Amino acid sequence: MTRSSLTRLLDPQSIAVVGASTAPEKAGYQALLTLREFSGRLFPINPGATEILGFKAYPSLAAARDATGVAPDLALLVIPAAAILEAIRDAARAGCGGVLVVSGGFAEAGEAGAKLQEEAVALCRDAGLRMLGPNTSGFVRPRTRCAASFAPGVEEIPPGPVAVVAQSGGVNLVLAFLIHRLGLGLSLAVGLGNAVDVDAADVLEQLGEDPDTKAIALHLEGVRDGRRLFDVLRRLTPRTPVVAVTPGRADIGAFARSHTGNLIGAWDRRVAALRQAGVVVVDATDEAADAVVALARARIAPKPVPGVGVLTGQAGPGLLIVDRLKAAGVSVPELAPESLQRIESLLPPLTFLRNPVDTGRPSPAFPAVLRAIADDPGVDAVAVFALHEPAALDPVAVLAPLSRGVANQASRGSAPLSRGVASEASRGVSKPLLFATTGLPESIAPTLAALTEAGIPAFGSPERLATAARVLVEDAQLAWRVQRGALTQPAPPPATVPEPPFDEATAKALVAAYGVPVPPGVACRTRAEALAAFAALRKPVVAKILAAEVAHKTEAGGVKVGIDDAAALEAALADLDAILLSGPRGYLIEEMAPAGVELIAGALRDPSFGPVVLVGLGGTAAEALQDTAVRLAPLSADDALDMLDELRGRRLLDGWRGAPPVDRPAIARAIVALGRILLEQPALAEIEINPLRATAAGVVALDALVVAAAG
Repeated sequence: MTRSSLTRLLDPQSIAVVGASTAPEKAGYQALLTLREFSGRLFPINPGATEILGFKAYPSLAAARDATGVAPDLALLVIPAAAILEAIRDAARAGCGGVLVVSGGFAEAGEAGAKLQEEAVALCRDAGLRMLGPNTSGFVRPRTRCAASFAPGVEEIPPGPVAVVAQSGGVNLVLAFLIHRLGLGLSLAVGLGNAVDVDAADVLEQLGEDPDTKAIALHLEGVRDGRRLFDVLRRLTPRTPVVAVTPGRADIGAFARSHTGNLIGAWDRRVAALRQAGVVVVDATDEAADAVVALARARIAPKPVPGVGVLTGQAGPGLLIVDRLKAAGVSVPELAPESLQRIESLLPPLTFLRNPVDTGRPSPAFPAVLRAIADDPGVDAVAVFALHEPAALDPVAVLAPLSRGVANQASRGSAPLSRGVASEASRGVSKPLLFATTGLPESIAPTLAALTEAGIPAFGSPERLATAARVLVEDAQLAWRVQRGALTQPAPPPATVPEPPFDEATAKALVAAYGVPVPPGVACRTRAEALAAFAALRKPVVAKILAAEVAHKTEAGGVKVGIDDAAALEAALADLDAILLSGPRGYLIEEMAPAGVELIAGALRDPSFGPVVLVGLGGTAAEALQDTAVRLAPLSADDALDMLDELRGRRLLDGWRGAPPVDRPAIARAIVALGRILLEQPALAEIEINPLRATAAGVVALDALVVAAAG
């Protein structure tokens, strides 16, 4: 019922505007005005009017249903918050599918508004109604000319292949207008507002079954049920590319008392989940618009390292494009010898040809050169830049036939093409083509529009071209990771968890049970036990205070290293005894581990996304370095290895200043194990290994911390 109701809400055949007004300054008038071209039935609801904007008005939803025999699919409630509850009851009695609440004054307005919001949601759920909002600008479904919004201009946006799902009604409109300005229409644009019922996952699930939607722009500020959103996106992105913009990069507030919580802020978890689900994440709305327009027209097949070929008619812009691509980690491979031979036969030996290919001022050979680049086995997409010079190059005449694979038809006024070049162009290009140019806005606008219409993403600057190419590559890489993401490592039975409170010894026993190596050591309650342990262990040893209340022993002076005789141990134990504690104390005597690279590895239970895993460089200095990578659990060993490749200091793992490379697979196994612990042990809130020392021979957990879940 709720799925059918959601379809009625977002793709209505009949709409009732509750609060429709005859006063132009009222939102109820504007809402009806934007809906005046709606292809379905429209019912203004106003007890004081008989006609509004040429539409027969009705005093109530029930009156409209009784008079027409139609139960409105959507009730658009353009009324004050105080009147919402009665309007929802009316909508339920009239048999509506859903309600759209545009007004504010709910949870965002304080305690009273939150209570009102809860009552409204409860009414909808009891009646089988779906609610969009409250506090939203509404949605647009251009295919049926449904502009269920009070924002002027949205009714002019044509249908097209891109959808927008935005938490903010305002951002929904920003993205919709930016995409429209780039020459593409919309299949749907939804502002979720407070999203108390219909949320991003609901709409995305609907769009996954929509053949008209080729790409989706997503805006998120926070996520109520992150794990469900993740699951929906992971199913969706292999079929439909998604680009997200999500604010909050500066929010790295403390999540728990360990370094892991301080290092994984809300934004980090959100972005990690999105990327792990195959979503391309960008920083701004204009980037999101460029990216989604590119992906709606072109997509590289899943691949770990796609290559981009760059063809430019001017060297300077070409350098800017390549610089941006390489700085973002995009491969711009040198062309194969056979490709270079073809290009050298077409161009004079005056410019750089290995990739990027600089043609100098475009000549009739331009399409043949493009074809040669596209045919190169190392190239998966071609980015083309040329200044607007109609006498030298007509981009529409050159690129559109290549993209369509049909005979080249030079447009009026374009440079003539030789028969051989036209024949070369007629073979078409099976790989994505991207184009950018610059010139007077009124001069380049027809070219950009024509190329977009021909299915070639077209932009107005070298930088935007580079962004589009980077997005195609990132989408292919993320899709490859999703495709490859099935768990492959064996999963031993869950380990027995000690009872809280946890000290270092019990925490290490837990990680060791899940396969993470720990140093040989003995937990001791008395000095005599510590001396006996010292005698049995390989020297030198480290002596630590053992107390659940001391989470970070180094800061408390609770770690003594390099102990190689009994006298040094006695002195160390005396120092540890001087630390003031409120509870029981003991000692942990362990063999010293060999030198290596120090990391932090941790996992915490996010209230929205569930278990989240982190790895970072720096060990005890990790919080200062902020060099970390994040994933949702469960994850595979390949996922964990990808995390290591994301670290800025990853070269330290590959051998630095003569040190041997560390055992990366061993680090990956430890990361996977931490995710498993939280998945299999619901009584635990967080676990951290810090430092996790990595060497060529493997890893060892030098310290471990476990935090039990509250309650």
